[in-house]
Amino acid sequence: MRISSAVQLAPIVFVLAMACGETKTDHGTLAKVEAEQRAAVEDKGELVCAQSGSTDFVRDCTVDRETTADGLVLTVRHPDGAFHRLLVTKDGRGLIAADGAEPAKVTIIDKDRIEVALGGDRYRLPATIKAAAATKP
Repeated sequence: MRISSAVQLAPIVFVLAMACGETKTDHGTLAKVEAEQRAAVEDKGELVCAQSGSTDFVRDCTVDRETTADGLVLTVRHPDGAFHRLLVTKDGRGLIAADGAEPAKVTIIDKDRIEVALGGDRYRLPATIKAAAATKP
């Protein structure tokens, strides 16, 4: 009986030993999950921003999209009610201020992200960057 009991317990001991082994991070899966989480946040209209000259970026601004006769207009809203309207250009510049006298400054910060500075506020937005635009200083 003892030998048969040991044989029956062998698979259980093997499974427990495997469960205690070192875990390895699958970086591909981790990157995919992180990208899906970013996309879900962007779908909700949330984005990171630094308000009133702050150097700290936080995810507390929202963006509304509206198609107008001039093209796609993004209204970026701050928690305090302030907002900026940005027009998506069709000539490769990215975004410009949709109204107001102050111009928007667009900087490429990653292969799929830009930073827009306007009136002391900065916004980080997803973007499709063309190869020609990415090589400009």
